[in-house]
Amino acid sequence: MRESNKKLMVREKLSQAQASPFRTYVDLTVGSASLRYFLLYEILTFFLGSLSGGIGFLLRKKFYPFLFKNSGRGLIIGRNVVLRHPAQIALGDNVTVDDNSVIDGRGAGSEEVTLENHVIINRNCMLLAKAGPIRLGSRTSIGSNSVIVSMSGVEFGEAVLVAGGCYFSAGAYHMEDSSRAIMDQGTYSKGPIRVGDNAWIGTGAIILDGITIGPNAIVGAGAVVTKDVPEKAIVAGIPATIIRMRK
Repeated sequence: MRESNKKLMVREKLSQAQASPFRTYVDLTVGSASLRYFLLYEILTFFLGSLSGGIGFLLRKKFYPFLFKNSGRGLIIGRNVVLRHPAQIALGDNVTVDDNSVIDGRGAGSEEVTLENHVIINRNCMLLAKAGPIRLGSRTSIGSNSVIVSMSGVEFGEAVLVAGGCYFSAGAYHMEDSSRAIMDQGTYSKGPIRVGDNAWIGTGAIILDGITIGPNAIVGAGAVVTKDVPEKAIVAGIPATIIRMRK
């Protein structure tokens, strides 16, 4: 079990806003980056972030790569994509991030948020590196309205297919002291979430903290995965249980 770093939590940062609103805003958006980088971030996101049509597509394709730690060829960034700490985000070739998505590299550390070649993030998704890295292998596709939260690491293999409305739930709150609000008792993680190559996660599935899903496994729609899923297993239900094994 790993205790979460309270200083990385958004609630803790916002509590400092009255003392220094500007510093808090900078910390939330770009972290400890230089003033020059902060100004570049502000200019690009203000003028290009919501720009519609082909001109918006082309300008974001040309100028947004300057915000990321690395960015390959063929980048597609939709409208109203929110980037937090983009210097902690590394992109491969032909990465697509659709409209209204959020990618937050705040707590990723040296391992970063990494989207490898041909990764697709469909609209309204959230990738939040709160206290650990996120790595999505090449050709992985994340369905609309899905949420990935990393407290001690999230790692997907190659060609992982995630349907819409899925939730990868990292971490939990301590709740032993009933005299205190749960939100004040701190959080912890049981370990990273790992999904193997070629796995398929069905619509609305929930993957809990510390779970490993083996290569070529299938998680049924609406399942709540509370235990590791073996390679080639098909699981479904609440909690998810093995239905059968793939050949």
